[in-house]
Amino acid sequence: MRFHRSRTACLLLLLCALAASASATTDPSFVLTATAKNFNSYFPGYLANGYFSTMTSPRGTEPDMAYMVAFMDYAKGDISRPAAIPGWSEIDYNPGGGWLNSTRLDRNIFAGYAQTLNMHDATLSTRYRFTYANTITDVRVITFVSQADPHLAATRITITPQFDGKVRLTFPIRLWAEHQPRFPIGSMTGKQMTNAVIASGQNLQNKPVPTPDRAAVWYPGYTRVLSSGGNVHTLTLWLNGQAVRGLRMAEAAAISLPPGLTVANVKLEKGAYKLSLDLTARVQKGKTYTFTKYIAISRQNWGGDARKDTALAEAARQTGFEALLARHVAAWHRLWRTDIIVKGDPKVQQALHSDLYYLLSNTTVGTAWPMGACALTPNYAGHAFWDSDSWVFPALLLLHPQRAKPIVMFRDRTMQPARERAKQFGAKGTMYPWEADPETGVDNTPHFAYGVHREIHVNADIAIAQWQYYLATGDTAWLKQHGWPVIRDIARFWTGRVTWNPADARYEILHVTSPDEAYDDVPNDSFTNAAARKALDIATAAAKLVGAKPNPKWAEIAAKMYIPFDPKEQRHLDFDASVPHDKITWMGSSLAWLMYPNLDMPMSARVRRNDFDFQLHELRTHGDDPNEMMMVMLAVGEAELGNGEAAGTWIQRNLTGFLKPPFNVRTETVANNAGYILATSAGFVQSFVYGLSGLRIERNGLVDAYPPVLPPGWTSVTLRHISFRGKHYDITVDRDPSGKPQLRRTLLRAPAPGTHGNP
Repeated sequence: MRFHRSRTACLLLLLCALAASASATTDPSFVLTATAKNFNSYFPGYLANGYFSTMTSPRGTEPDMAYMVAFMDYAKGDISRPAAIPGWSEIDYNPGGGWLNSTRLDRNIFAGYAQTLNMHDATLSTRYRFTYANTITDVRVITFVSQADPHLAATRITITPQFDGKVRLTFPIRLWAEHQPRFPIGSMTGKQMTNAVIASGQNLQNKPVPTPDRAAVWYPGYTRVLSSGGNVHTLTLWLNGQAVRGLRMAEAAAISLPPGLTVANVKLEKGAYKLSLDLTARVQKGKTYTFTKYIAISRQNWGGDARKDTALAEAARQTGFEALLARHVAAWHRLWRTDIIVKGDPKVQQALHSDLYYLLSNTTVGTAWPMGACALTPNYAGHAFWDSDSWVFPALLLLHPQRAKPIVMFRDRTMQPARERAKQFGAKGTMYPWEADPETGVDNTPHFAYGVHREIHVNADIAIAQWQYYLATGDTAWLKQHGWPVIRDIARFWTGRVTWNPADARYEILHVTSPDEAYDDVPNDSFTNAAARKALDIATAAAKLVGAKPNPKWAEIAAKMYIPFDPKEQRHLDFDASVPHDKITWMGSSLAWLMYPNLDMPMSARVRRNDFDFQLHELRTHGDDPNEMMMVMLAVGEAELGNGEAAGTWIQRNLTGFLKPPFNVRTETVANNAGYILATSAGFVQSFVYGLSGLRIERNGLVDAYPPVLPPGWTSVTLRHISFRGKHYDITVDRDPSGKPQLRRTLLRAPAPGTHGNP
């Protein structure tokens, strides 16, 4: 049996030449490469397009977990979880002595090994000489998840056997088993959870670097296959599935074989854990053979069923790998027209590009889905925290406003469950949950963390983000239809949540959890009170803009809101002075959070300095394994204080320990390998967009709130092609002739319709 391509050799050669040329000229700051040294320290990254993903693995061909946006499992008694969709990127090869994916990783077996994540093109390329059982095969693999065609992905393996004979290949869709044990985390206390984890033979201790830990808690949900099949003549596979008590999904694959390949047989393998096309073929020494697996994926409310996905996969095969790859790369290159350019520190530049890569890999346009705290992975159960509104959203807002927009639209879409939750707690307006299911918006906070139902600053954080979107876009119609209802009902929440203290003639907020979460059930957390005050002021301003009548209580409460302050030390307190500040926490203190860009609470330079010094002192004396968010806030704080050298020091701290090799995956702390934390990637970006630049988004524009700073040895930082109120700018912080940092703005000409801008 022989299979032939329909497209011409000329087109193939041309596209290959273009791809090779683009790869050869890629800026090194966009390239991360694993070598054989990483075999024992390989922390998986991922490829994604905001809609679905696949994890990476060393050989480039292994069965890897994959996830789809807001596709959740709702097992009884558990919290909602991202349901792992059938693994689609696997290809396996057997030259006669054993299967590639089952062979141990050894530098002699995988000679000349290199795996490259090209973040500019969003491709993963792997190469090695596979030497095993007296056979040698040169192997090349390339995989991408299409940015241009959101339902599509492809992986290609190219083999050059150094022998004549028969080989076997298999092209599976991997059907995962349900994770066991499954804990009733929806009802378990913290102590019960710990005991259950121990009883299962697992633990919650920090793991070695290659392991994204906390798998005992953040395991994936399950997709049950409802129907499946394949066709050995059309070389296709398909399935329909459904997440446990959740949405339906579909997946299909179409396989392309090299022209002139002599195939002995093709079999369909259909079992409980594997759906595959398996073939045996005869190869010749020194001849190169290329096999491609085209994938189409959809879910309920986004795409069709397996029949439609099979048609998509077959159409992708007809289009061809090179053309699909070229479209994908072009879409990513359009995204990278907006960038942050650092001159003077290549390592910082590379970290920025990896953080932007992971953020962009998880964005969608024209939807109302949030970003899970840990991207398209099961960590933190894919839920939407305040991370989405206060960390990820501001980082994207000036760079890619249309990719930030779904985050605020999610809060508009899920107002009803927030209203119902407010009623549950006897509150007014909307009370958004600490952990919201990304599809339904319903509260899915684990029972063992239920104390965070008092971490109510999330309600103010959401209102601030809504207002920031309006300020950055100037879209009054959007504000009236979408942002204002969210802001209004959050203001109603705060109106009912405050307590009037007649003795001191002030409003207070009692029984809250601080952002420094070890301090639970405290009165007058400064960050919460300050954020609530800002949310109320926003509500008053927004009401006037949309022609509504503001509740006069909003302005009254905001004006008389109590923010704990020590007049002797001339600094703010974390919370009411009646609560001892003496616990060992990730943060040491939360005073630096008063300076975070979205809040940026007004205060004198002296108080700002004193707050910051107290934060540093407490981090040294009461901090343990600091969360990376704190490193970000310290960099921003030093920039606000005008200390470029110290800001640079904290930026460097963000490169040490938090970035796991080989693909710069950020973890929550240096020791705790709970990975893929998008808030920390976004925070690092904010260090540049709002920290070093001193820029803030205000009613009167994108203002220079603080003088810009640069770390010593840096020549410049450029925010390239940012968007603000319909115009595009390059904003550069460089040095004047005396060496003093200065900020320069360049208004860019509007691109011709359809030729530029963010997709």
